[in-house]
Amino acid sequence: MKPHYGPTDLTPIMQAGDGIYVKRDDLCEVAGIYGGKVRTCYALCRRAKDVGHTHVVTAGSRHSPQCHIVAAMGQHLGMRVTVHCPIGELGPELQAAAACGAKVVQHRPGYNSVIVKRAQEQAEQVRAYLIPFGMECREAVQQTAGQVLNIPGDIRRIVVPVGSGMSAAGIIQGVKESFGKLEMKLSPFLRIVGVQVGAEAKQRLNKWAPGWDTVMTLVKSELGYDQHVEGKRIAGIPLDPVYEAKCLPYLQPGDLFWLVGIRGNGTSMRHG
Repeated sequence: MKPHYGPTDLTPIMQAGDGIYVKRDDLCEVAGIYGGKVRTCYALCRRAKDVGHTHVVTAGSRHSPQCHIVAAMGQHLGMRVTVHCPIGELGPELQAAAACGAKVVQHRPGYNSVIVKRAQEQAEQVRAYLIPFGMECREAVQQTAGQVLNIPGDIRRIVVPVGSGMSAAGIIQGVKESFGKLEMKLSPFLRIVGVQVGAEAKQRLNKWAPGWDTVMTLVKSELGYDQHVEGKRIAGIPLDPVYEAKCLPYLQPGDLFWLVGIRGNGTSMRHG
């Protein structure tokens, strides 16, 4: 049986051989789906319900895990969900969102700017709670920042895939907050290596993790976002072919590899 950790739990760190550790943030679970962004989405939806909202709205690409994550959280909490996405055949994640009861609204043209705008407009019109595209919000940073608390003191590098950049922003904040705390004992020489596997993330990092380049080096994967690296594992753990697997060439002995999640099977939705 797959272990799981609730949204307020500290996810574990384990050794993966070759002197490499892995941060198992992929084991955060709510409503049967896993990953760090599940933690953020649950916190946002819980807050929305607590202040009286019954309807949440979001936007995502046809292949993004976000729409399924939001739909599953809404179903779990008894809330209506509407997801906005581009026109075209629905990928597995959007099919899963619909199966959770979400209303799927498609738009032409399907540019990110268009679907984000339509979601914002609907949320304002019907007074629904908006889950931001890419879950780009302070809550995402704070939720991830708390997960650095069990990093071994001898770790010198954290390697993390960078998609939207929000997971990396949270790690950066957590590391910065931890320097100087006697109970943490993190090395002042610790560096973060962000492997950019999506679009340019510097603008988001500048906004949500000012001064990020003092602790993180951003390297661009040689493989494009649409190039999948299938079948890769570390310590028997399957890696996401779009995000995590592209980090493998950058790992060194002594690194901590931050697992953000694997997509595509309808139950394990996690990305950076």
